[in-house]
Amino acid sequence: MDDKKDNKQLNIELPEELSEGTYANLAVIAHSHTEFILDFIRIVPNVPKAKVKSRVILTPQHAKRMMNALQENIRRYEEQYGNIQETNSPMPPTSFNTPKAEA
Repeated sequence: MDDKKDNKQLNIELPEELSEGTYANLAVIAHSHTEFILDFIRIVPNVPKAKVKSRVILTPQHAKRMMNALQENIRRYEEQYGNIQETNSPMPPTSFNTPKAEA
């Protein structure tokens, strides 16, 4: 018997309607004892209301695996492209100094 682990592959399908992704510039995270809820939000310049564009619900175990994977990918990114500069602002700006649209 071979001592190597059985290398099973998982085929992942990315539907065309999801392939472009959804842009978000804010994430709000909440949790209970059984799950983490990640709401991804897009803030648009000069619009006082923002909508949740996507919600992902994870088990605590999966949330921790996701955090570790994100940390590893950030480490790899910074090795290749340099340090990511952080800002002091906890939220993205709601005004981008652009003129308000008029019809």
